[in-house]
Amino acid sequence: MHDIVIVGAGPAGLTAAIYALRFNKSVLIIEKGTFGGQITYSPKVENYPGFKEMSGNEFADLLVDQVISLGGEIELDTVTSVEPGRVSCESGNIYEAKAIIIAAGSKHRQLGLANENELVGNGVSYCAVCDGAFCKGQDVAVIGGGNTALQEAVLLSDICKSVTIVQNLPALTGEKRLSEQLDKKDNVRIICSSIVTELVGNGKLDAVKIKNTESGSEDVLDVDAVFVAIGQVPENKAFESVCTLDNYGYITADESCVTGTKGIFVAGDCRTKAVRQITTATGDGAIAAVNACRYIDAL
Repeated sequence: MHDIVIVGAGPAGLTAAIYALRFNKSVLIIEKGTFGGQITYSPKVENYPGFKEMSGNEFADLLVDQVISLGGEIELDTVTSVEPGRVSCESGNIYEAKAIIIAAGSKHRQLGLANENELVGNGVSYCAVCDGAFCKGQDVAVIGGGNTALQEAVLLSDICKSVTIVQNLPALTGEKRLSEQLDKKDNVRIICSSIVTELVGNGKLDAVKIKNTESGSEDVLDVDAVFVAIGQVPENKAFESVCTLDNYGYITADESCVTGTKGIFVAGDCRTKAVRQITTATGDGAIAAVNACRYIDAL
């Protein structure tokens, strides 16, 4: 039996492991995919305190090395279910633990186009806060019309030559104040009732093909980058029996990272929160680990 089993090896899960290990707890991290989570898609990270610049992969490697150096264990497997004191995996392995930290993260909803993954980091981004600075003086497009898309468009409009918003619905769905801000921008264009049908480029994005859903007419946008902001998908299906999920599938928990089930904690992008950034994920990891350790010590 381990003291703590952590589901997910993104910034939240890895930070939780570091803190728990420093509390002299035995820790196992179970990760189904990439160590580091979504941050590994970023070619440059310039918004993490103490590091002027590094790649997402470099950041993930540093965290993993630190966990291993402290004695943490890491297993590649897919968690299929969680119950108090017990984590079951796709491989058939079952792990017992005094406390469990869910740090499964969420993934950006993708457009689902053929070469989308190949162009990530080469013209396709899912975070203007992370990557917008690399597009200074360029022509960009934002896909989506909700609050996140409009917030990203406002940010990009201050540094980019032009910003084109492509919304699949007849009107923007974000807050009115954001729409009003964008209406005052001379370098912002809004195209509604349109969907992206193709990302044009070989190794680097050159243009975006769009189609009007009402008229059927097609157009090509010559842009240097596209920022996809059509929502996120939390990966919490395996935990719905032990955690309360909100209408969007996020685990309901406040800044304490405590769930409604004793011995189960949550950290990072998979929980309900206002800001999803590396710094907030690592903050969650620290808080969840500290509270998990206190829970174990009180047993």
